[in-house]
Amino acid sequence: MVMRDGVQQDFDLPSAWVQRWAARIPAGGRVLDVACGGGRHARYLAGLGHQVEAVDRDAEALGGLAGAAGIHTRVADLEGAAWPYADEHFDAVVVTNYLHRPLFASLLAALAPGGVLIYETFALGNERYGRPRNPDFLLQPGELLKVAHGRLEVIAYENLAVEAPRPALLQRMCALNGAGRR
Repeated sequence: MVMRDGVQQDFDLPSAWVQRWAARIPAGGRVLDVACGGGRHARYLAGLGHQVEAVDRDAEALGGLAGAAGIHTRVADLEGAAWPYADEHFDAVVVTNYLHRPLFASLLAALAPGGVLIYETFALGNERYGRPRNPDFLLQPGELLKVAHGRLEVIAYENLAVEAPRPALLQRMCALNGAGRR
């Protein structure tokens, strides 16, 4: 727990955006949690009964997920090595607080028909709130919409400033892959 302006905040809680759209994932669905860090979303989604593949380059961070029911972990360098899921498909792909643009095509290809992409990360303008400040790690205006255009059905999109769990400028999207819409 962290205190900010006299308010207790828990950075281990799943994102409200992920919680809001998790119901779009089919019961017992297979979920890929990309750059999952300590696994707050992997734990949440496994708790809902999904089979979660949690991937991150930090083996130590993934260690906290060892033995967690419904979670399989994989240590992988998503930026410096080949995409480790080239022949796999998931009912949902979840990405939060992470941006590596060369992965966009692989993330979309990993979605099964009817699969759900739940994406939330920092947007240009976040530099006035803190890290990240580097534009390489900040989404341009409407960038997630451009990624989805012609490939996914966007069911929700936001570009906004938030106060919790810490002040930030975020861009977030929930989108479905073609047929099998829910």
